[in-house]
Parts: sequence; structure tokens; C-alpha cells
Amino acid sequence: MKEALIIFIVVVIVGYIYKQNDPSFLNSTVIKTSDIELPAVQTPPVQTFECDGREHCSQMTSCEEATYFLNNCPGVRMDGDGDGIACERQFCG
Repeated sequence: MKEALIIFIVVVIVGYIYKQNDPSFLNSTVIKTSDIELPAVQTPPVQTFECDGREHCSQMTSCEEATYFLNNCPGVRMDGDGDGIACERQFCG
């Protein structure tokens, strides 16, 4: 009886080791990236601004644009209270 139990345990261990090393077994458990369909990622267009002489918030179209002008263009008048935030009343407040 003991010998049958030992043989059974050995067979189970050998079968387990075989499954772990059998390439066809491994291929059935691997998920390939080519099998996965991912949703399309839409990236917003990159905004590029340039200093073109505009100085006032009324000439801006967004907070991003006003912030760019405040940080990069000389002579702008877009931060009345001097706190570093452009056009708080119109866009960035």
C-alpha cells in the first residue's frame, strides 16, 4: 500500500514538472499582445504659442495661452494683482 502511494506521488510530481516544461502547455497560458485589442488613444493637439505683440487678456483665447504669454513674452499686462496667475477674471480664476 505504501509503495502504491509513493508511486502515485512520484507520478504526480513528474506530471507537474513535465507540464511546467512543456512548451505547448506554456503557449496555451501566455497572452500575446497581438491578441489584445486596445482602444485608440486620442491625444489633444499640441498648442504652440508665440509672442506676437498681444498684451491683454481680452486678446487671449484660453488660460494656457495667457499663461504662456505671461511667462514668456515681455510687456504683457495680464497679471493685475501680481500673483503670477494670468487673466484670473477671464480664464484662469
